Amino acid sequence: MLTRCLAKALAPQIRVNAIAPGTILMPGDPPEWEADYIRRAPLGRTGTPEEIAAGVSFLMCSEFMTGQVLVLDGGRTLS
Repeated sequence: MLTRCLAKALAPQIRVNAIAPGTILMPGDPPEWEADYIRRAPLGRTGTPEEIAAGVSFLMCSEFMTGQVLVLDGGRTLS
């Protein structure tokens, strides 16, 4: 909701979008966290920081997009 409100308030000079990342595990996280996530994730894996960065790059280059939330969760919200 905040993304949409800001997009309306700041347009057309400023575009406002957001990213809703899924699980990104860090080195040292317990292995059972990954196993639990993978079991419930349609793509069968966790995301990487590089994949989130690619989403940021996409939003930066998309000049006709504002007020949107880009969900990068490997399909987790489908389950």
